[in-house]
Amino acid sequence: MIGVLAPTGAQAADVPTIAAASSVQYALTDLSAEFRRETGHEVRLAFGASGNLRRQIADGAPFELFLSADEGYADALVRDKRTLDAGTVYAVGRLALFVPNGSPIKLDATLADLGAALDDGRLRKLAIANPELAPYGRAAQQALERAGLWKRAEAHLVLGENISQAAQFAASGAAQAGIIAYSLTREPGIAERGRFVLLPACDHAPLAQKMVLLKGASATAGAFAAFVQSPKARAIFARYGFEAPGARSAANHGATPAG
Repeated sequence: MIGVLAPTGAQAADVPTIAAASSVQYALTDLSAEFRRETGHEVRLAFGASGNLRRQIADGAPFELFLSADEGYADALVRDKRTLDAGTVYAVGRLALFVPNGSPIKLDATLADLGAALDDGRLRKLAIANPELAPYGRAAQQALERAGLWKRAEAHLVLGENISQAAQFAASGAAQAGIIAYSLTREPGIAERGRFVLLPACDHAPLAQKMVLLKGASATAGAFAAFVQSPKARAIFARYGFEAPGARSAANHGATPAG
């Protein structure tokens, strides 16, 4: 593991670009600011759907570190020999059902009212991230399939290119509900515009979020990757609702309303 660097004149000009899943946008913004305070080094953050970012890296985009929203896209880059390491799971994400203020949809972790709303016309639009591009969208599809709602919901879906866009669709009222990253519900701009309930982790495949250092990565990028695994970084991730790798949550057996 590469340790935290002391800044030098040459390193101060070294600002690596970090590609990261939209689910970690707010946590990573805080984390990068803390990294700058501790080391004097800057990183440039680029957020998007993990599938899109993985494709950009394969096409030669000059990213130095990739923080995926799942293991699959990171592992694909390892298999393609585009990385310096096999990668590390840095956080585990969760899903939440979010309803904007004034929505007729009831908060229900079983998604039973979502099904009833599909039948009685209360649900016209449901926001999720595109399952073909975003791991959180794929997990949302799995949760809907487990509830027996996917086929009925398909015609009502509003697909965000990434999970942040799906959250914005739901928070703006463009959809009566959204299945989004729990981490995004902690952001004040989202939280003040609606309510949410955490969905059981057993309703979808684990959202084990993995990062990989990419070939050509600088020492600063390596130091940032090490910092992402530090206790201070874990505390920041926890503040945004992420679980630590290997942690078992009591929420696997239920859900907690909030908002």
